[in-house]
Amino acid sequence: MATRQRAADRKAQIVGEVLRLADEIGPDRLSTADVARAIGISQPAIFRHFPTKGALWLAVAEGIAERLREAWASAEAEAVAPEARLRALIAAQLTAISETPAVPSILFSRELQVDNPALRDVFRGLLGCFQSRLVAAIGELQAAGSLRRESSAEDVAVLLTSLVQGVAIRWTLGARGFALVDEGLRLLDVQLALMHGEQGISHD
Repeated sequence: MATRQRAADRKAQIVGEVLRLADEIGPDRLSTADVARAIGISQPAIFRHFPTKGALWLAVAEGIAERLREAWASAEAEAVAPEARLRALIAAQLTAISETPAVPSILFSRELQVDNPALRDVFRGLLGCFQSRLVAAIGELQAAGSLRRESSAEDVAVLLTSLVQGVAIRWTLGARGFALVDEGLRLLDVQLALMHGEQGISHD
């Protein structure tokens, strides 16, 4: 049991170091030698826990996925009304990005786009899960007349997801010179104001 626990701790340490270094030097420049050096272990020790570099990146993606799903579930549990739930989901996504700033770089890395289809599948599944949660809240707002119904809930969810991605990229390129969550929620309010229905949107 102790051996298994030590192995789990080491794997978690390796995954955490990959995320830190991916933010520091970029995912495409990152090597297992960099990770081993930063932790203070040999490179073969990395491969005792992860048989390939692809397997290591997959573990990183699965760790991010678990963190995001927990954040979404917590956001939905704390916000019952659909408009509050929608804002909470967007805030949770932005908060997760601000706490794991390597995520935007990983999403546009060669590792994800070209070299590792399994990694891409994890993030594609995450995007679909996030959008489905947004669709549920948006549909309720449209049914209540708080959002216009000319556009499908699915299209509005894509628009709001793009808002999150866009502000995250701007935050990354701008050397994180503004508060990501605050800016994202400000832009969400602007977007919702453009789509409000007869009942309007409450921000309470």
